[in-house]
Amino acid sequence: MSATPPASGATTDGPATEPAARRRLRFPSFSVQILLALVLGVLLGWVALSMGTVGADESPNWLTTTLSTIGSSFVTLLRAIVPPLIFTAIVASIANLRTVTNAARLAGQTIIWFAITALISVAIGIGLGLLLQPGNNTTLSTDGGEEPGRTGSWLDFLNGLIPPNVLGLGASTNLESADGAVTGASTSISFNVLQIVVVSLVIGIAALKSGSKADPFLAFNRSALSIVKRVLWWIIRLAPLGTLGLIGNAIATYGWDLLAPLATFAAAIYIGLALVLFVVYPVLLRAHGLRILSYFKGAWPAIQLAFVSRSSIGTLPVTQRVTERNLGVPSEYASFAVPLAATTKMDGCASIYPAISAIFVAQIFGIDLSVTDYLLIAFVSVVGSAATAGLTGAIVMLTLTLSTLGLPLAGVGLLLAIDPILDMGRTAVNVAGQVLVPTIVAKREGILDLEQYDAANAEDLFSEDEDTDEDVTAQAEVASSRNPQGQDAELAPAR
Repeated sequence: MSATPPASGATTDGPATEPAARRRLRFPSFSVQILLALVLGVLLGWVALSMGTVGADESPNWLTTTLSTIGSSFVTLLRAIVPPLIFTAIVASIANLRTVTNAARLAGQTIIWFAITALISVAIGIGLGLLLQPGNNTTLSTDGGEEPGRTGSWLDFLNGLIPPNVLGLGASTNLESADGAVTGASTSISFNVLQIVVVSLVIGIAALKSGSKADPFLAFNRSALSIVKRVLWWIIRLAPLGTLGLIGNAIATYGWDLLAPLATFAAAIYIGLALVLFVVYPVLLRAHGLRILSYFKGAWPAIQLAFVSRSSIGTLPVTQRVTERNLGVPSEYASFAVPLAATTKMDGCASIYPAISAIFVAQIFGIDLSVTDYLLIAFVSVVGSAATAGLTGAIVMLTLTLSTLGLPLAGVGLLLAIDPILDMGRTAVNVAGQVLVPTIVAKREGILDLEQYDAANAEDLFSEDEDTDEDVTAQAEVASSRNPQGQDAELAPAR
């Protein structure tokens, strides 16, 4: 005997009458989770550091190994999703230009502001290098420098633009031998982000020029992009755990003893990054009539994730989501500007860092730089920033700068020891700039949702996914409760 459903407006004491209103377990916001993981990671890192090494071969202790495994696993997951994410995101962003009014003007404005902020950043880097003299205020010896395994000359950079295959992938095999005989082999697959970007740009432009004939391909690409983003969201939800491992391992591995000889250099880098993030960017925001606090509230989840992951590409979905949802940039424009920025907009890695590093290397090797050299540093920072390609580290950009100036590439080896510590701050500033430029351009073009920008809220990063899950659950439950005639109950309209 079926129960008669209550009339409209009636209430019941049964908990099953309102399934959508059930209590859900609420965790702290994403930002709070990252902060808690940072604190816990630092504490565990110092504990691991105090435990020391194990055995005569000075192997890492179990806690250091655990932290390293957790952190490296998170970064590996991010890197694994990078190739399909870059390809589908860039192709979709170029295709979206068909629906954007004044697309050419928006693209031009975006690139111009990339260059403006890069010039300001590199000027700050050069100024700090000359003021703090990091190469003259170090106890580091040039004997520790080794030539990098790969260089970043302009010829290497230009050759690197040409992909060996349509996927931009490469493979390398390492042979293991004993007593002159091969005992084993291991093959690893690698990818060149810049080459994937080139392939994606070419295919995206070709699809745009093909008109309606490319519609099935673009529809498939949009579907693939949504799937890739969903998988990446699952990975990003692990960011607090990855944060704990990455920070903890950095503390346990490097400590103060390794940082001390390069303390002035590291301080110069972080002072420069802080000036860009907390002075230059706020000045640009105020100059365009935008609230500074709203920007930081909206962009903070992406900045945090960039700091711990050290990957602009890995942070791309969060960067795009906060740019659209929190700061009010239209999705049609953001879907073009943010992926482009994630591969070419590097105020930290391509401006601050190479400028100060070049001055450091010149000073420690006793080489005087001329005004022309400083202009070359600025030129390389603006034009060659795509060489960093959004991945962890800025070694390619540094070697590109040093080789252009004719400075010893052995200087790269002197800085490798603390590169991961510096890369955290560099990537955070990179991503902050990748959010800033689309916001400024949207404001200048009158397409920014100012009401949404002023109400920027960093607490609902995953709310869209949660709401969708709730809707699907509620609809499924309603659909399963049919009336005696077997007709479906009325469903709430999907969002």
